[in-house]
Amino acid sequence: MAGAADELSLVFQALADPTRRAIISRLRSGPTTVGELAEPFAMSRPAISQHLKVLERAGLIERTADAQWRRCTLRTEPLDEASAWVERHRDEWNERFDLLDERLRELKGQTDA
Repeated sequence: MAGAADELSLVFQALADPTRRAIISRLRSGPTTVGELAEPFAMSRPAISQHLKVLERAGLIERTADAQWRRCTLRTEPLDEASAWVERHRDEWNERFDLLDERLRELKGQTDA
């Protein structure tokens, strides 16, 4: 179980960065070369490479060599696992928010009286 939790942490860590989320979004349309991925970003190729390493370590992308081209492909399984984790906890979080809302209404009622 700890291994799964560690993998999940890597996914959430990778998704925490807006550049990496943008890369993931670009890969939704299909495999893309590293150069094409780097185009819209105002950063160096080494910086893009570091972002790709984080995504690869989290299992979110796969990099392959095709002659001189390096292609990146989105892997959706880790995203599916992260989504499933969130869904498993959503009811508990909603319940806690409902209790918080109720408590805040009580407190507001006390100050209005």
